[in-house]
Amino acid sequence: MLDLKWRKSSFSADVHQNCMELAAAPDGVHIRESDEPDAVVRTTPAALGGFIRAIKTGRLDHTL
Repeated sequence: MLDLKWRKSSFSADVHQNCMELAAAPDGVHIRESDEPDAVVRTTPAALGGFIRAIKTGRLDHTL
């Protein structure tokens, strides 16, 4: 596996262990939960940007 430099949100304090972490690599953006570091997904910067924009604009907000 690549030697990735993982980063977490500045909103996550060091005492919390359930943080989402991101790492940039030549093959895309890698994403993992800090409490399960072996479960890593990879996406493209464009797809991640679209997902974040959808969250911010509320396009994924649905009532059940």
